[in-house]
Amino acid sequence: MKALEKLTAKDVMNPDVVLVHDDMTVHELAAKLTEHGISGAPVLDRDGLLVGVVSLSDIVANDGHRSAIRGGEHVGDFFLQGWEDELDETELRPFHVVDDDDGMTVADILTSVIYTVDESTDIATMADTMIQGRIHRLVVTRDGGVVGIVSTLDMLKALRSLAD
Repeated sequence: MKALEKLTAKDVMNPDVVLVHDDMTVHELAAKLTEHGISGAPVLDRDGLLVGVVSLSDIVANDGHRSAIRGGEHVGDFFLQGWEDELDETELRPFHVVDDDDGMTVADILTSVIYTVDESTDIATMADTMIQGRIHRLVVTRDGGVVGIVSTLDMLKALRSLAD
């Protein structure tokens, strides 16, 4: 393996990028991320253009928003057994259970700020970008197309392999 300072995005990236589309529902997104054992993915629009990234954090951060959209409809109210008369909407929200698809899409929750690096970017620059941006993944590109992804785990694997 190369010396640490010589490593590039191409050396440490995962070329098997799971891509998602902006018109997928959040339910479909969660299933895809879980199926692949990943916490986030680049997002493409209908034309195949990179329009953002989405992660489990985006799903969680927007869960309260989805509940607000559904208004007073509480699928899980059956479990409250009379408490709904004693509590206001704010106190009921933690009991809100949604087991169906509410139609919210990836486009509704994605992060449009995309941190990309060329495949020739050195590991120090990638680390600095991830630290300064407080992010967990970089999209690796070649000629404007997605060719890989570098996650914090990929960076740790590279570091660990050099320790041997």
